[in-house]
This record gives sequence, structure tokens and C-alpha cells, in this order.
Amino acid sequence: MKKVLVTGANGYIGSHATKELLDGGHQVVAVDINDSRIDKRADYRNIDIYDEELDLFNELGQPDVLIHFACKDVPVHNSTYHVESIYKNFMFIKKLIDSGLKQVITIGSMHDIGYWEGAISEDTPQNPQTFYGVSKNTLRKLLEIYISGKDVCYQHLRFFYTYGDDEQSSGSIFSKILQMEKEGKARFPFTDGKNKFDYIEIHELAKQIRLVIEQTEVQGIINCCSGKPIAIGEMVDNFIKMNNLKIRPDYGKFPSRPYDSPAVWGDDSKIKQIIELNNKN
Repeated sequence: MKKVLVTGANGYIGSHATKELLDGGHQVVAVDINDSRIDKRADYRNIDIYDEELDLFNELGQPDVLIHFACKDVPVHNSTYHVESIYKNFMFIKKLIDSGLKQVITIGSMHDIGYWEGAISEDTPQNPQTFYGVSKNTLRKLLEIYISGKDVCYQHLRFFYTYGDDEQSSGSIFSKILQMEKEGKARFPFTDGKNKFDYIEIHELAKQIRLVIEQTEVQGIINCCSGKPIAIGEMVDNFIKMNNLKIRPDYGKFPSRPYDSPAVWGDDSKIKQIIELNNKN
């Protein structure tokens, strides 16, 4: 059992990861500005993680692991907040490491890479095209330099696209479809639906996160993914059918974003290695 500090624990992925960790027997210190979606078994704290005057490591119970989900403006990929927050996030994590934290997990996404066609491995060159991607990739690089030579396990989880419990998701196409259905809209403008991405169900993603936390043998960048490309139009059509929705997409009304590849997905080799390690244990 580990004591895990989860920042952004009230978010879509953070709340599911918190529940998965608790179900797995871990102790969770959950930090966020509110707790409406945080499992009540967690030790909830509303605390400013960027307050440099606080002795956060001891204030938060000397956690074994940090998983740092906290991030404002996630759906707005070119919000300047992402760049402005790099220093604050680095100093927050640095302070915990200096105080004795031994396992650090940060979060990235396919936006760390920028435009890419095909499978993204942990060694794929990074060329982020959005402030969001730049901020996540820069924080990772800073921490890799700082942690080098220290007795600290550093893991950077790269996420792709997530679905499931979609009313809780912020900014995903699936949550937007549900909202438009509630508003009584019959149709919505969409791209041609041909772009292929890597989709993973939220509970499976939470399980992968827990398995990463439970081991320190596999470190560095780790793709949390399905490893399979699926056309977004197929995902949308299946989602509408599964939820018995009346709304329908108007395909071809919007162009794809310039940083969206025709087909991009995660190489799942490392996460499979972690799953196999868990099965052996």
C-alpha cells in the first residue's frame, strides 16, 4: 500500500484515478478546490499547492507518490495559462522532492508530440504545436534534469483520448454531444470523421494509472492507451447508438484542426510490460 498525493483529484480523470487507487487498497490524499466528485474515502484537502511558504510534504502527510493532474484550461489548448504555470508546477514538485518524495508522476498527452502520423512511442520526437503541449513537455524536461542522479522514480504518463462517464468529462466531443442532446438540438456540425485516434475507456485508464503507481521498475515516458486507432466518426456513431440519442452529426461541416493527424495512436508496449509485471506478482 502506498500513500498517494493526487492533485486535481476532482477532475474527470483525477476522480476516477482516486477511486481506483482507493479500491486497490492505497491511501489517497486528494487535493482540489472542491470535492464534489472525490471519493469520500480519500483524505480531502483544499490547499494552495503553489504557496511557497507551506511545508507541503509534511502538511500533506509525507506521501510516497505524487500524481499531478492539476491543470486549468485543459480543453483550451492555446490558453496562455499553460505557459504561465510551468514555473509554478516545477517549483511545487521540486519542493516535494527536496523534502523526501520518492515517486513523481506527471501527465502529458499526444499534444506533447505535435503533428505525427502513425504510432507514438516513448521515443517519438516532441514538437508540440500548442501551449498545452509545450507546457507539459517543458515540465517533463525540467524534471528529468532535476531528478537526474537522485533516488527518485520519475514517470510521465502520456494520455490520448478518453471516453466513458461522459457527463463528467469536460470538453470532450462525447460530453458536448450529450449537452446538445439535452438542449434539443437535432444535428451538430462536425468534421468528416475520418481522423483516427487512440481511445481508452476511463475505468481502464484509471486501472493503468494505478498499475504504473504500484511499480517503479518501468520509468520515464509511459503511454496510457489502447494501442488501437479508431476513426472519430465511428466512435461518435457508436456513442449515439449506445446512448439512444436522437441528435445526428453533420459530417464535413468543419475542417480538422491543423495539428490533428489523419491517424495517430499510442504504442502500448510499455504499459503492456507493466500489466505483465502486475500479473506475475
